[in-house]
Amino acid sequence: MNTDQRIKAKCLELGFSAARIARVEEAAHAREYADWLEEGRHGEMAYMGKDPERREDPSRLFPGALSAVVVAMPQPVGPPGPISRYARSEDYHDAMWARLNALLAFVKTLHPGANGRGYVDTAPILERDLAAAGGLGWIGKNTCLITPGVGSFYFLGELLLDVELEPDPPIGQHCGSCRRCLDACPTGAFVGPYVLDARRCISYLTIELKGSIPEELRPLIGNMVFGCDICQDVCPHNKWAPAASPLQARHDLDAPDLIDFLSMDEAAFRERFRGTPILRAKRRGFLRNVCVALGNLRDVRAVPALERAKSDPEPLVREHAAWALHCIAGR
Repeated sequence: MNTDQRIKAKCLELGFSAARIARVEEAAHAREYADWLEEGRHGEMAYMGKDPERREDPSRLFPGALSAVVVAMPQPVGPPGPISRYARSEDYHDAMWARLNALLAFVKTLHPGANGRGYVDTAPILERDLAAAGGLGWIGKNTCLITPGVGSFYFLGELLLDVELEPDPPIGQHCGSCRRCLDACPTGAFVGPYVLDARRCISYLTIELKGSIPEELRPLIGNMVFGCDICQDVCPHNKWAPAASPLQARHDLDAPDLIDFLSMDEAAFRERFRGTPILRAKRRGFLRNVCVALGNLRDVRAVPALERAKSDPEPLVREHAAWALHCIAGR
């Protein structure tokens, strides 16, 4: 077993479900990404337009980088529900950073003097391009990275290194004529294959958008209150999603009673979702989403809780609670 094979074997030992090596170079879809930003399809995610030069080439982020070990960590398996699967577990950032640091320490035993840095979706890297270049998977029509035998329900991480490793070859496209993901999106967020307008994506609307959800899109969100898995649920490649994950699952979030969420004050919200990605939405954003979901469900049992929410300290919650009550009343 050569050193590159030993590195990939170590990745599996650390709990990653797949690992490949990519050469650090300009991203294949840098031009398409720039066009996407210019068209405003990133919505309010201004951070995605920062440092465009560094996004195009990871060696500008980590000077001297020659190779990248790209890894996938499986998400905990769970049934479809109002909270995206990835958020029904401990926050993946710390778990992956710890493992990437352990991987770096291992690489240094094979390549003394090597330097590296691990990244987990918090740095300007077009990580799906990097992963696809190294053969970890291909970018599907729903813009998710799909790995053979693994699917797309996983988190991506990268270890940039200043040593030259043998890159793995890309594997090419395997979506064929399938368009289930495109047709299943309730909000019509896909402009076409491989092009997502985030402004219509349920994940964007329930996580990244900080203000009011456009009224014309609220009925299309259904019962989703944080994120969305629909375009992945229908993907046939996810039939082989790994059954195990090193991340601790939160099964209490698989099928929660949405009405109960409206009784949470700030302290209760932080305690209930401590250590999960749901904190990213903040209480006001999360309860905004809960109100929309309850309005779409039209469950009269939610009326008392929504009436109380009309007096919430947050104007955003009050607005969406009133909308939900109108929906339940049939107006």
